[in-house]
Amino acid sequence: MALNMKQGLQLRLSQQLAMTPQLQQAIRLLQLSTLELQQELQQALDSNPLLEQTDLHDEVETKEAEDRESLDTVDALEQKDMPEELPLDASWDEIYTAGTPSGNGVDYQDDELPVYQGETTQSLQDYLMWQVELTPFTDTDRAIATSIVDAVDDTGYLTVPVEDIVESIGDDEIGLEEVEAVLKRIQRFDPVGVAAKDLRDCLLVQLSQFAKETPWIDEARLIISDHLDLLANHDFRSLMRVTRLKEDVLKEAVNLIQSLDPRPGQSIQTGEPEYVIPDVLVRKVNDRWVVELNSDSLPRLKINQHYAAMGNSTRNDADGQFIRSNLQEARWLIKSLESRNDTLLRVSRCIVEQQQAFFEQGEEFMKPMVLADIAQAVEMHESTISRVTTQKYLHSPRGIFELKYFFSSHVNTEGGGEASSTAIRALVKKLIAAENPAKPLSDSKLTTLLSDQGIMVARRTVAKYRESLSIPPSNQRKQLV
Repeated sequence: MALNMKQGLQLRLSQQLAMTPQLQQAIRLLQLSTLELQQELQQALDSNPLLEQTDLHDEVETKEAEDRESLDTVDALEQKDMPEELPLDASWDEIYTAGTPSGNGVDYQDDELPVYQGETTQSLQDYLMWQVELTPFTDTDRAIATSIVDAVDDTGYLTVPVEDIVESIGDDEIGLEEVEAVLKRIQRFDPVGVAAKDLRDCLLVQLSQFAKETPWIDEARLIISDHLDLLANHDFRSLMRVTRLKEDVLKEAVNLIQSLDPRPGQSIQTGEPEYVIPDVLVRKVNDRWVVELNSDSLPRLKINQHYAAMGNSTRNDADGQFIRSNLQEARWLIKSLESRNDTLLRVSRCIVEQQQAFFEQGEEFMKPMVLADIAQAVEMHESTISRVTTQKYLHSPRGIFELKYFFSSHVNTEGGGEASSTAIRALVKKLIAAENPAKPLSDSKLTTLLSDQGIMVARRTVAKYRESLSIPPSNQRKQLV
């Protein structure tokens, strides 16, 4: 395969952020479902004596106690290392700051909250295709992307060479270069590193999302690129010799590599239907839609002030170091949880604001909306929006919906506007429900009826929408009257 190598110089100003372990924790919490996060927090409560659970009526007293806490030199240093806000939107170029989420509106009683039972997880291929549909690909690139996703296994790796994907598309005008370009875009979907050709490719893609200033990133890239076999065999002596890295530097580089995910596809797992608790509550109050977090979905955490005071002492024995280490971990966890909740609330409020017509009138009035629309509105990266809307549920008077349900591609209308694919599916369902059972509507007739309403859509697209609704074709719907 010929390589076209060109020399050039480019200057690019951007705001970047090193992916610290604390930031990695915050991003990981962001993508967990409520049930997964409940388990995570319970494990933290069981293992960290500096953490304890608090009830709502204890929070004011706890906050006052924390405000009165005097910080000595050690504690002040720890606070200095902790930012006021965690930039969860770390993809990877923007930095996000936000205020503290505040609940307002109506209190929900436990018996008022319905419990949704359904699939809370999906296949990796479904998740990737959802992102493909919401990405502004050309028709050609979308066809290429579909072929690539079809070739991805459950661990996130390509099962065939890229050359085979080119051949399977069956279009002489589509070459290897075009497929490689689309592949690079998909590899930066969530989870990052998916559709990699091999382990080396997977890790390098993930590493490319880190800021260039990240400590030890060059050393980690060198090891992955040229000496992955030595790392796999734990041959650190040979690694030090061939890379000429000192032992302490090699250790840091290896730690960075170990923070990457060698099987990114397994983070998206299918499973049995399970009960989910709504993360976000939506209700109309005084002619406006109020959006707030479900305060009962997660335990409230606070710092154990007795142990914290012990950690503030200058003692440097093993007990003192243990307390200070757990104190810092507890503070980071609480800060990460606050940032997660704030991000979830901001995104949810923006979604509800954009889709008010849906909440007022139903599916037929769903607006076309893609990840980029919300990302731009809340000034976050699309990958952050993808994480925060997956396996997060909203309870409204119209039912319980996964947040990503509100995203759909657009279809042009005759008047120059746009219609949501979700709204069109609802119209198709409505038209079929009202059809004459003896003369059911064909896909061509449905296309004509939609055209009469100003919605220009191909017959094969109507067929796809009908199939997604699990509605059989017209010849199978015909009934004797």
